Formats: sequence, C-alpha cells, structure tokens
Amino acid sequence: MFKKSSRRGQKLSQKISRFSRVASEASQEHIKENLVEKLPHARNVRLLILEWSLLMSVLILLAITQAFWYSDSNATNSYTSGGTYTEATIGEIKSFNPLSATTNSERVLSRLMFATLTANDYSGHTGVGLADSIKVNDVGDVWTLHLRDNLKWSDGEPITNDDVIFTVKLIQDANTSTSYSSNLSKVELAEDESGNLVFTLPTAYINFDAALEVPILPEHILKDTDPAKISEHNFSTLNPVTSGPFNYNASQIINLETGEQIVYLKSNPYYYGDEPLISTFAIHAFADADSVVKALNNGLVTATAELGPTDHAQITSKNIYERETAISNGVYAFINTSSHVLNNRSVRQALRQGINMDEIREPLGDELPLDYPILASQHTVSKYPEIPKYNLADAKDALSGIEFDRDTPISIITVSNGYLPALAENFKSAIEKLGLKAEVMVYDADQDFLAQIVRPRNYDILLYEVELGADTDLFAYYHSSQASQNGLNLSNYRNTLVDNIILSARNTMNQEQRANKYETFLNYWVSDVPAIGIYQPNMAYYFNKNTRSFSEDNHLVTTLDRFEDVNYWGAIPTKLNRTP
Repeated sequence: MFKKSSRRGQKLSQKISRFSRVASEASQEHIKENLVEKLPHARNVRLLILEWSLLMSVLILLAITQAFWYSDSNATNSYTSGGTYTEATIGEIKSFNPLSATTNSERVLSRLMFATLTANDYSGHTGVGLADSIKVNDVGDVWTLHLRDNLKWSDGEPITNDDVIFTVKLIQDANTSTSYSSNLSKVELAEDESGNLVFTLPTAYINFDAALEVPILPEHILKDTDPAKISEHNFSTLNPVTSGPFNYNASQIINLETGEQIVYLKSNPYYYGDEPLISTFAIHAFADADSVVKALNNGLVTATAELGPTDHAQITSKNIYERETAISNGVYAFINTSSHVLNNRSVRQALRQGINMDEIREPLGDELPLDYPILASQHTVSKYPEIPKYNLADAKDALSGIEFDRDTPISIITVSNGYLPALAENFKSAIEKLGLKAEVMVYDADQDFLAQIVRPRNYDILLYEVELGADTDLFAYYHSSQASQNGLNLSNYRNTLVDNIILSARNTMNQEQRANKYETFLNYWVSDVPAIGIYQPNMAYYFNKNTRSFSEDNHLVTTLDRFEDVNYWGAIPTKLNRTP
C-alpha cells in the first residue's frame, strides 16, 4: 500500500515540474515577443507613452489630494484631556485665603480654586455659582438664595448653608481685612425652614446679587480659629481646601528675594461643574512685567493677562498670539481731596480746566476715551453733564486768585502697567503748564504698593485702573464710608449729599428714578472733581497658539471673568473626525 502511494506522489511531482517548466518557457517567450522585441519601436510612440505617464501621475496625485482633503474636511481641531497650562501673573503669593487676596497672582488663584455664590456668566450678567437660584422681594431688601444639591469641598466634605453663614460672619468681623466687607455690612443672614439662605439688608439694594460673588470658606476647617489668626492657619498658607474647578497640588519657590514662585493646581474631582480638560493649571508669579515678557518669549509660560497692548512689540516668539477683549474697567486720575495741596475744590476745578485731555490721551491706542464714572454699556443714564472745556488761560487766572501751597510738588503716582507711566508724564507736563510743580513716581503693582501707597492714600493724584462692574454701583469709589484703608474711595471724597444720592440710587427698583439719581450724582462729580476720567481699557491676553483659552464670544466684565469657561480650555491639540 505504501509503495503505491509513493509511486503516485512521484508521478504527480513529475507532472508539476513539467508544467512549471513549460509555463516558464511560455512566459519568457511572451515577454520576449511582446516587450523585448518591441522596445525598439517605443521610440515611435514616445509622446503617447509620455502623455499616458503624465496622465496617470496626475490621476494618482488627484486621488491622494482628494483623500487628504476628504480627511481634513471631516476633521475638526480640538483638544484632548491632559497637559499643563501655565499662566504668568504679577505679585507675590503670600496667602491662599480668597478673602485676603490682594495681588493679581492671589486673585487668579482665588478664582481658580474657590467657587462663589454668584458669578458673571458668558453674557456678562450676574448668574449663579454655588447657588442654583436667587430671588428678591418687591422692595429689594430681602434676597433668598438656595445652594445647589450635593456640593462638596475638595476633601469630600459637603458644602452647606453653615459654610455660607460662617463666611459672611467672618467677612463682617472687624478683625478680618477684606474688600468684601463693604457690601455685606449690617446684612443679616439666616436659614429658613425650607433650607434657603435669606439675606436681609438694612436698605434695599438692587444689585445685591452681584455683591454675592463671594468665595466661601470651609467651616469644618476654620470654625475654631480666631478670625484674627486665619491668615496664619494651614488653610491660608499650606493646604487650602477648595470648591472651584482646581485644587491645590504643590508650590515651588523660584526666587526668595523677588517672590517668584509657581503654584501647581490639579483638577478638583468634587467641583460641581464639568471636569476641566487641563490636568495641571500652573500659576507662575513674577515680580514685574519684564520678567513676564521674557518668560513668554522663552516658552516658559503658556499665557498671561498681565501685559498691555504697548508690550506687543516686545513679544518676539512666533508661537504667541495676542487677543484684545473689552472689559468693564476704567482708568482714572483719582485726586486726593484730603491732600493739603488739592483739598480746595476751586483748585481741582482749575486743574481740570487747565488740562488738555486730548494731549493726555495721545499715547493711547484703540482704547475708548472715558470721561465719567459710569460706562455707556451700563445703560444707566441718558444725559451726562458737560465737562468744562480746556482753557489754559482761564485756569491760570482762576489759580492766581486762590491761596494754596504752590511750592510743594503735586505727587502723581501710578504703576508700571501699559500706558500708565506715559499718561502720568503727560499729566505732569499739563500741571507744569499751569505754573505748578509736579513729580511722577512709578511703582510695581505689588502688595507693598497697596500697603504703603494706596491704603494710606500717600499721593496727590493716583493714576489707576478700577473695576466698574456690569451694572452701575458707585458706592465703593465715592461713598464717604469707603474713604478708609480697607475701602476703595481712592479720592478720599466726602460729600453727605452725594452719600445720600448713592444710597438712594442703590435702593431704587424703578429704573427711571434710578437714572435720575445717577444724573444728579454726575453733576456733583463734575463739580467737585474727585477724579478725572481717562479711558476704558481692553484686556490684552497673550497666549500660545497651540492652546485653547477663553471663548471670544464671552463678554468679560472683569479680567478674571476669562476663567468662566476654564474647564473647556486645552493644552494638547488633536483632530476629531466628523460624520460626513
């Protein structure tokens, strides 16, 4: 049996071998007959061959191009989760306590780490934050707020009404130095039987919902701490428990002498909103703007909002783009009405008349001139009083009839940001044209400047940028009660009639009556000259072109509102295919 199978295999193998040999000889004959022997004739049809080759090449190229185009047309630029976004800020970071945030670095950290009861939304109006609803009675003196369900601190503990009540009491405590105290003074807060928080105001306040943009502190961490010593607690210095989109992770001191440091934040898994796309958000705090420029050019940081349009020429990196966005801020020359040189209203009036604002504003770029303490976008008033026209001769005559200190130079103080130093020099020249002496001093915008210059009002004229808000509220800057070290009445302006007008406008729910009161205030403001309007600035944001920051559709009220959609920012670009 085995021998028969073997003979059959040999015969099959011989047949296959003969077939392969015949096929090989046939193939060689075919190639020789149809290709080799015909090659000499190719010369006669070389043009046809060339045309055919070119045509095939074009068709192949078109096919490849179509494939790439089809791929791109069905893909969109996007960002994937992960990565680090580093923003450069100016000012030391001495505390993580959001109630005591003073420098820009501390304020940015506060916004990223701590949610507020209310917050400006993408439309530029006051919306909800930790609260899911807020209602006001018909009078405007009782506001009822309800917290979102299932809120948690970054340590997993629940955020409750007790935390809000604890924070408000802390703000109202005389031992707590915070800018939030002015809007919550004499406000009573209690929890009703339905679990709502009820704020009872001493008088009606139409914009109280905006005043509730207050960061909340954890009672379970700080309840046994003396309010005067909270700044020394680990919560403020080493390990803050947070409620915002990011949580504290670590910090690194770069330079002890200048205060330069980096604070690393990580995504907060207990944040009530969507989880941030960025894994690590780093705040790199510098001492001055020059250091920020170098960091941008060297690729050390991703973005910054600390520079102005005038710094554009210093940005040499091709990876950095600039975006200018309108904000509800104003730059003013605040005149210290308690100054021994400028405490006379007649002197201030002559000063205002003798300053040519067109010359003062000459360094400005696209920024809008601003003459009043109320923005046109706030839609509060329709009739503005006329500001005295520039007349140097009349101003000199008015000054000649007034007895005041002419020998002491008028101190003009400002910070080294954007156009401010150049504007200060222009004010100096204008004052000298009036025959008076003046001197300019420029400081870095740090805690020392706030502590040594702004709070004690150590200036005659302060050129400074302030936030004006989405809606008109002049209390912080012109009410007598705010002419203190903890207040923002930078002019030390005191006028009992104006105080009553400001409070009355705050208390009026009727928009027409409110507008009339603010028009009356503006007449006093122009006459008393506590400040001179200069311009409404834009926020210049410099950022790496390969990252995604805030949406251009967002209407920013303050520079910090850029973080309204921070959970959608991205640091790692990618492409997503769309369904055709």
